[in-house]
Amino acid sequence: MSSTTATLEHSVVLDETAGIVRILDRRVFPARVEWVEATTPDEVAAAIRDMVTQSSGPLYAATAGMALAALRVRDLPLGEARTTLGRAGRALATARPTNAHPRDAVARILAAGRDADDTDGLVAATLETAGAVDRDYRAASLRLGRATLSLLPEAPRILTHCWADAYLFGLVAAAREAGREIEWVATETRPYLQGARLTAHSLRELDQRVTLITDGMAAAALSSPRGVGSGPIDAVVTAADRVALDGSVVNKVGTLAHAAAAAAFGIPFYAMVEAPDPGAPTGDDVVIEDRDPAEVLEVMGRRTASPLVTDAWYPAFDVTPPRLVTRIATSRGTFEPARVGEHFSTDPDADLAEAAAPALRRRRSLENPAPVASTAQPETIAFRPVNARSDEDPE
Repeated sequence: MSSTTATLEHSVVLDETAGIVRILDRRVFPARVEWVEATTPDEVAAAIRDMVTQSSGPLYAATAGMALAALRVRDLPLGEARTTLGRAGRALATARPTNAHPRDAVARILAAGRDADDTDGLVAATLETAGAVDRDYRAASLRLGRATLSLLPEAPRILTHCWADAYLFGLVAAAREAGREIEWVATETRPYLQGARLTAHSLRELDQRVTLITDGMAAAALSSPRGVGSGPIDAVVTAADRVALDGSVVNKVGTLAHAAAAAAFGIPFYAMVEAPDPGAPTGDDVVIEDRDPAEVLEVMGRRTASPLVTDAWYPAFDVTPPRLVTRIATSRGTFEPARVGEHFSTDPDADLAEAAAPALRRRRSLENPAPVASTAQPETIAFRPVNARSDEDPE
């Protein structure tokens, strides 16, 4: 089945008439197409926290949750309405602390209503800005896709990890726009199998060629001159939930291992992010979410570990140090890791096609294999527990 759009491109829907946010449950998709209905902002936040939606989904859910909150305060006095919106924003912004998209979306939405003189003005500003955040993010993802495409060979074969969501759709759209084809290798991504269920399924819906591998096969795939699918892999390309100003890349756990393997075999690793986080000078400044270890003992609700095993560990994200990152693509161009902060001083309306980019690397072959790079071991990453309080203001 091929289509110009994928099911997951529109997986959060605000029903203003019913006062409900409907969120496609990505925990069971595509085996089942089920929608979780949230009638309050707190229920939307719970859906984000419970992994009903991931990657770009929490941003869409947060904007819809703020719009829902605005609809619910229409009959309140201005001061009470503003307080209620602030509480909703805090719940949505802190539902999952590592992904900064909800935090930034909520901050922009709340700022838009600060000068409102009455409740009607506050509600109107909130609804308008929530819609604008959603639209702007989708537009930025297409620009990000164009920037990423500028780093790749004419017909690249790339390995991706987990679920890049809007960034994935932006890259596919950019390739179609340029008349180019991408061949994909997707890791299954334990324990929620986002790569197998979300990435691979969406790519097939979009008529993309994709080969699925287990997480543990990535290094073998990257090292093989024979390659995967129709040949050797040209690059590792993933989304980033957060990029620090020093070029550290925070993404789904496992990204660090793939980046290290890519460096060992001379293959570039490119990270995609709408913008780096100005509030995170280094990777150490990003809180890494520790999820329930029990999630590692099962897959899709079915126990896979021995009943004798009781201990497990599940950091949802890891931090790839900048020395393992070849280049970072943003909605304003591509940057060396140490210079990713230049994103903010780059003209957002500049033509990405005219931006300077490194020369495209030649595809490996049996006759011209990639050199083995001598690479130091990655630093030990310290994972900190999450102690987010709902009464803290989103920054």
